[in-house]
Amino acid sequence: MRDLFFLDPGVVFLNHGSFGACPRPVMETYQAWQRELEANPVDFLGRRSADLLLAARTSLAAYVGAHPDDLVFVSNATTAVNIVARSLELEPGDDIVTTDHEYGACDAALAFVCERAGATLRRVAVPLPYDPTSWVDTVLAAITPRTRLVFASHITSTTALLFPIEELCARVAETGVPTLIDGAHGPGQLSLDLDRLGATYYTGNCHKWLCGPKGSAFLHVRPTAQESLHATVVSWGYLAEPGGHTGFEAYTGTTILERRLQWQGTRDISAFLAVPSAIEFLADNDWERRRHECHRWACEARNQVLERNGLQPVAPDHAHGLMVLIPVRTADPERLRADLFDRHRIEVPVTVHAGQSFVRVSVHAYNCVADLDALVAALAALGV
Repeated sequence: MRDLFFLDPGVVFLNHGSFGACPRPVMETYQAWQRELEANPVDFLGRRSADLLLAARTSLAAYVGAHPDDLVFVSNATTAVNIVARSLELEPGDDIVTTDHEYGACDAALAFVCERAGATLRRVAVPLPYDPTSWVDTVLAAITPRTRLVFASHITSTTALLFPIEELCARVAETGVPTLIDGAHGPGQLSLDLDRLGATYYTGNCHKWLCGPKGSAFLHVRPTAQESLHATVVSWGYLAEPGGHTGFEAYTGTTILERRLQWQGTRDISAFLAVPSAIEFLADNDWERRRHECHRWACEARNQVLERNGLQPVAPDHAHGLMVLIPVRTADPERLRADLFDRHRIEVPVTVHAGQSFVRVSVHAYNCVADLDALVAALAALGV
């Protein structure tokens, strides 16, 4: 599998979770779309783009368990979070409920809109070790009559925790509060059925675990919430009603999500169009079996390190996906990350939460047991 990726053979790459890695066949598809675009940009963008994007969304929708009309492509999950957050009609005294494990960029977006409106961002503390059985109750306890949104990650970035999102969405729905789920690490790492999951808004990156090109992601919106969303960039779609005429029909599409969010000016949509190739690549390479294998390898590596350093796991195995958190003892997390790369040629992040340092190991199809063995040996050599 390693030969199917462009990864440097001299580096043990255990950091798929940061930016993903695009396989050669998917990259070839991506670049073919770019060449086709440049052969006649007017025809490609002006006349064909809506149909091409619909075909790509239809493939993605089938993969994530949704209707294509409820999906729209965006460049990354943070963009989608901004779309939803900036569409909220917050007033002074309102609040947004989230946790203290959220991705920094998304947390910043929520804090920004709250500050501008005089609202409060309530960050619920989720202590480690993590108890999945009490998490939903902890979040629900923070909801007030002025709560306008509940935001949570499906899989957290810094701490690699898998939150029970389906239960959360069902119980929050009973309060009438909408839910926004940051599924940046969801597609490809988890088997998704978004219609069953029940989030009001769900965003996922296609360039991470799904192995699509960089800059491919989606926002899924329940039909009842689509009218309230607005693009961060107002463009031609705001001039068109369904079946209307603006001179930019190929750009605007027929659904609310298409009209308002799909056309954002002249941009390369090739990454979106290559997403079906990424889905096909994983299917062709037995990803369902490999996915469980990768999870097992990551947990076994964690257990080997913990057996030596005497620390305890922060979560049960089933509360991690293909990213697993390894607690380590270090007074300088950045120095440890640099030593792992500079001295041992291992690309892996060292994260910090609540004063505790962790090695966050990601395992994908191109990894093998020897990669994990190299990490375990390097950590032992570095005395952590």
